[in-house]
Amino acid sequence: MKRTYDDAPKLLKDYLIYLQIVKNRSELTVLNYYTDLRSFFRFYKIKTGRASDDPREFQNISIADITESDIKSVDLMMAQDFLIYTKNEKDNHPKARYRKGVALRQFFKYLTNNKALFEVSPLANLELPTPKAALPKYLTLEESVDMLSNIETPDQKRDYCIITFFLNCGMRLSELVGINLTDIRTTHDHNGNEVWTLKVIGKGNKERIIYLNNACVNAYNDYLNLSETDNEKRSAAGNRNMTAKTDALFLSRRNTRISNRRVQQIVEECLKASGLDNRGLSVHKLRHTAATLMYQNGVDVRVLKEVLGHENLNTTQIYTHVSNEQLENAMNRNPLAELSNKKDK
Repeated sequence: MKRTYDDAPKLLKDYLIYLQIVKNRSELTVLNYYTDLRSFFRFYKIKTGRASDDPREFQNISIADITESDIKSVDLMMAQDFLIYTKNEKDNHPKARYRKGVALRQFFKYLTNNKALFEVSPLANLELPTPKAALPKYLTLEESVDMLSNIETPDQKRDYCIITFFLNCGMRLSELVGINLTDIRTTHDHNGNEVWTLKVIGKGNKERIIYLNNACVNAYNDYLNLSETDNEKRSAAGNRNMTAKTDALFLSRRNTRISNRRVQQIVEECLKASGLDNRGLSVHKLRHTAATLMYQNGVDVRVLKEVLGHENLNTTQIYTHVSNEQLENAMNRNPLAELSNKKDK
C-alpha cells in the first residue's frame, strides 16, 4: 500500500489491505474507509474516557492503542451514538453519515466473516441515515456548446481535447488523467469504416472500452498534431512529444502526466470563461452532462450503464429521473398552464 496508516491498529490495517488487495478497491476508497473508521475509534476513546472531549483535540486523537478487546466491546448502541455525534457535533449531512455507517458495518462484517472475531456482527442491524436523493447538476446542450466555444487557455488544444472527452465520453477525472497513448486504437468495422476506441481504467481497476465519436477524434488529432515549433517534434508512430518522460496522453508543462488538480483548475477556468462558474459545477458535473445528454437523445439506460462503467443499473437510473423532471417542467412552462375555465357553469 502507498499509505502506511501508522496510527491504525493491526485489525484495521489488515482490513485496509484486504480492501485494496482482495476487494480491489482504489486507494481513494481505502483512504475514505480509514478516515471514517478512524473517526469512530476517536469517538470510542472519548466515550470510554481515554481522550479529551474538547472538539479542538479531536483531530489529534491517536487510535494506535485501540486493542482487539476494545473492538470486541463495540456494540450497536456505541455505533448509533457515533452517528448521532457526527450529526450534532460534526454537522455531517446524511450522505456523510450514511458513508460512515456503511464503513462501520462493512468493517465489522469483515471481522465476523474473515477474522471470526464475532459469531454475528454486532452492527449487522445498524440503521443508516437515508441520504437525500439529489438530482445531478449538469450543463444543457447550449451551455456545453458555449463552454467548448470559450476555451482560450494557454494550452488551448490540449484543454479543448480534455473538455471534449469529458462532455462526450462521460469519464471520471481519474480515468481521463490515466489515459495513455497506447489506450487509443483504431480498427475497422465489417463495412471497412475506421473505428476509434479508448480503453479506460475505472473504479476497482476495471477496464472498459469507449468508442470515440468524431468530435473526440478531431480534438485528439488536433491536440497531437501541434505545429512543430521549438524543436517540439511528434513521432509519426504515436504523434508523441519526443521529450516526454511518460506515455500519458495529457501532459503538463513539464512534459509529465497532468495532475488531477490541474485538470480541475482547467475545468474551473473554462466554466468561468463561459459565465458558468456560479452554478456549483465541477469536473464530475461534466460526466453528469454527458450522461444526461446521451439519455435525452435516445441512448438506452442499459447502454448508458456500460458507457459510464456503473456496476449497478440503479446508479444509472438517476438520469431517467432528470428526464422526467424536464418533462414536468416543460408542461408547467406551457403558457396555457395556469388558464382556468372562467365560464359560469
